Amino acid sequence: MARFAKGRNALMLSDRSGAAFPYREMVQEWNGLWVHTSEYEPKQPQIDPRPVGADPQALQHAKPARVEFPVQDILPENPFTTTGAAKTLSVSFPSNGLNAGTSYVRFSAIKQPVGGVAVSILELSTTLNETLTSSDTTITLTDASAFPTSGYIVIEKVNTTSGAYENETIKYTGKSSNDLTGCTRGSSAPYKGVTPTSTTAQSHESGAKVYGSYLATAVGTTFNTGAQPATKTEYNSLTVQLIANATSTATGGGFQCTIGPVNDRG
Repeated sequence: MARFAKGRNALMLSDRSGAAFPYREMVQEWNGLWVHTSEYEPKQPQIDPRPVGADPQALQHAKPARVEFPVQDILPENPFTTTGAAKTLSVSFPSNGLNAGTSYVRFSAIKQPVGGVAVSILELSTTLNETLTSSDTTITLTDASAFPTSGYIVIEKVNTTSGAYENETIKYTGKSSNDLTGCTRGSSAPYKGVTPTSTTAQSHESGAKVYGSYLATAVGTTFNTGAQPATKTEYNSLTVQLIANATSTATGGGFQCTIGPVNDRG
């Protein structure tokens, strides 16, 4: 078998510098070059990067997104204003965003009547005057006199076992005395141009709480900005139409009255 000398006294030319170095001090680089230890350069990691797989496209424990019901907002003190014997009710609601689209609104926590308009009319509150099945399309209320001739109502319901809210929003297209007709069960009313997930049609007991709603019109005020854009419109109030005229010009309603969508319970 062939043997090689140990090169104890030999010299070797560097492939990099061409200089002569002791043979036993030479090393081979990753590219095959023989160089002196003082010239050695390790392989740059970027020359041969690690393989990278495709980015993951899905979560292992993903949960579907859901659209939350909008919530109530607190109005300024004494937000309601009536103007003489008229049906238009003005409501102070700064930066309300109702200009974004169709909005059916519901008022609650009203402390006092305004201009002869009772709290029950402002809140459109009454009760169910029949036992309702999940398929009934005519709904009888205890008093529907103040309710608009069409729109949306919500019937409150709490699950007696779990305590969860199971409110049902219902669209109706007509009214005859205390009957709401042309009802679409398990509906959902738009608010600020967005319609939440539809509720579920279900049965309701006589005496259940029922709340109506008003179709709101945003009122904007346009002013000069002195910059770009040259003008800006702010929506700080709204109007709704009552069924009957107020009796006087007045401002009131009390402290911490609220406004919100027809149904604020998911």
